Amino acid sequence: MADQSSNSNSNSSSSVTKKEGFKTYSYILLYIALSSGQIFFNKWVLSSKEINFPYPLGLTLLHMMFSSVLCFVLTKVLKILKVEEGMTLEIYTTSVIPIGAMFAMTLWLGNTAYLYISVSFAQMLKAVMPVAVFILGVAAGLEAMSIRMLLIMSVISFGVLVASYGEININWIGVVYQMGGVVGEALRLIFMEILVKRKGLKLNPISMMYYVSPCSALCLLIPWIFLEKPKMDAQGTWSFQPLVLILNSLCTFALNLSVFLVIQHTSALTIRVAGVVKDWVVVLLSALLFADTKLTLINIFGYAIAIGGVAAYNNFKLKKEATRAAIPDHPNTSSSSPKTSIPTAFSSKTSTQ
Repeated sequence: MADQSSNSNSNSSSSVTKKEGFKTYSYILLYIALSSGQIFFNKWVLSSKEINFPYPLGLTLLHMMFSSVLCFVLTKVLKILKVEEGMTLEIYTTSVIPIGAMFAMTLWLGNTAYLYISVSFAQMLKAVMPVAVFILGVAAGLEAMSIRMLLIMSVISFGVLVASYGEININWIGVVYQMGGVVGEALRLIFMEILVKRKGLKLNPISMMYYVSPCSALCLLIPWIFLEKPKMDAQGTWSFQPLVLILNSLCTFALNLSVFLVIQHTSALTIRVAGVVKDWVVVLLSALLFADTKLTLINIFGYAIAIGGVAAYNNFKLKKEATRAAIPDHPNTSSSSPKTSIPTAFSSKTSTQ
């Protein structure tokens, strides 16, 4: 009887483990599919003559407005999701508003780059993100200069330079827009680290979306009125396809939600590894889907070097975070239950689009 009971418990435990494993892998695949698909979706909406919506600023504004409304409905009306407590007016004005402004800048410039350069080349340029974050982090006093970090930054920079050298149809306007987006994302990550380290507030992705999306929408609305609205008015009637744009916005929100699910059921490390896989999927698939993408061996070789540097950077940051978490009296360590926070290390792109 005892043996039968033990076997039954063992089989039950094994069944639960398999179900959890299946669920975890499903979330990871969902994230990779949504993240890759959203990049292609944005490229198609912005450059397709059938959709006729070459307005990256307007598209990004629509995403943020849609996210703001949906977050409010899910957290305050339906109460399916919960917003983390602890937000104050001082924290919002000194941290959330700068984060929202930089997030708006990142998405605006990044989406604009798709009008000038291929998806694969844009992904390669994004690999330089850790370099921008490290330089700004040192300037803000959040990172310490070291020989090891300088070596890692040099490897990443060299890889991106090699990948750029191998680009056949390089458009410098697109490169400037993409690098501007990289700087905006790096600044956003710096402000987020300040929010966590100096303000002591950790927000899960849903809470961050709830607070940041309205701010980002406002930051995008002002330049949209002056830069893109006159062009849209010049068309006479806004003959766009609303269902496609709404679906695009819904996919963006679903992508952010998938990040929340992956981190909640696995770890921040998993989302970073999945991000690296996603980057390679985007680079290779874009060569098959878009006529403006022509990969060369130099492209792939340079990108592989850069991704190797990004992996070394993520490994270094994760070890540093683990060491910090192991210190019981560290100022960021709380006795309360841990909260899921947005990762500050990344694949070649931390932003969820």
